[in-house]
Amino acid sequence: MKNLDRRSWLKASMTATAGLFAGGYVNATQESFEIDQLKKKRPSDYYARLSSNENPFGPAASAKKALKAAIEDSFLYPREYRDTLMDTIAEVEGVDKSFILLGAGSSELLHAAARVYGGKNSKVLSADPTYFSLVRSAESMGADWVKVPLTKELDHNLAAMEGKVSNDISLLYLVNPNNPTGKIMTGTEIRSFCDLVSDKVPVFVDEAYIDYMDDPAGSTTVECVRKGKNVIVAKTFSKVHAFAGLRVGYCIAQPEVIKKLAAEGPRNTLSGPSMAAAAASLTDAEFLKYSVKKNEEGKQYIYSELKKLGYDYIPSHTNFILFPISMDGEDFRKRMMANQVSIKTALIENQTYCRVSMGTLDDLGMFASAFKKVSSQKLNRS
Repeated sequence: MKNLDRRSWLKASMTATAGLFAGGYVNATQESFEIDQLKKKRPSDYYARLSSNENPFGPAASAKKALKAAIEDSFLYPREYRDTLMDTIAEVEGVDKSFILLGAGSSELLHAAARVYGGKNSKVLSADPTYFSLVRSAESMGADWVKVPLTKELDHNLAAMEGKVSNDISLLYLVNPNNPTGKIMTGTEIRSFCDLVSDKVPVFVDEAYIDYMDDPAGSTTVECVRKGKNVIVAKTFSKVHAFAGLRVGYCIAQPEVIKKLAAEGPRNTLSGPSMAAAAASLTDAEFLKYSVKKNEEGKQYIYSELKKLGYDYIPSHTNFILFPISMDGEDFRKRMMANQVSIKTALIENQTYCRVSMGTLDDLGMFASAFKKVSSQKLNRS
């Protein structure tokens, strides 16, 4: 089959598959919200994995079908699948393919940016706390980290960050929505900020969780790139698309920046099946709607359980919830794990927080039961 014909077939089959499975998601979201009905027999070593912000409601059926079909071509180098995914991203994001770089998740892209903009005599500016992968990678190569604490409300302090921008700063890093807080900058806020500061310093915006926001299309900073600004926008399929194990992500930036990032890797690190599945998932609007809805159900359940126990929480725009606890973080984490529940803890301004990922209702029920038990115990406090 000629490349052009094959590429057209790939696009057509992915689009058709997305529509084929759309109906099932609508019914699935109408499941009863009763934890007791969802309990199941588990092996003795089973635990509720609620520490890595993974999405247990996917991948989409359309993505699975595309993945399985592409396995038949696994003996071939995946040029056609790469072209199809690039074409799909370009259409969705409204940019030319020269503005796009693929990576195995967004991690490769974060590390590539650290190699381009980090190193000795470099300074990376970011909020604190935030997602630290890029910052830690840059530090390991000799860069200094210029941190700006979040506000008392745990929002980005954009005014303070702007005040830190100077010729010494090699890269400004933003995460929206932020991890571990789950809080956001609105599209208007972050785009205005990027338009202003990107004339002075490159800006990297990590949008891993943006699909959980109310208006992802209106919240992204890709528009800044379209306007010619020196902004890099990273997106991943690991969250709402549920591709944490399939490893697909991409970034959008000016073509000359893409060339610099590509020179530092990644280079052809994605498999054909993963790229086929990603192209299918990216255009599967029904699955994305289903995935976000199931995540919202989980959040509302945890909000309700925390309220019953008298705990405050930070309303989240992601697939995790952060809330303060009056316990030593490491002690709390270990005791939750002893009750077969994995979570993360963080210390922010001398306050310990628990970060719990949204899982299935069954797993969240395990969290609620374990939390009631552990929070009633006497724990050491540092």
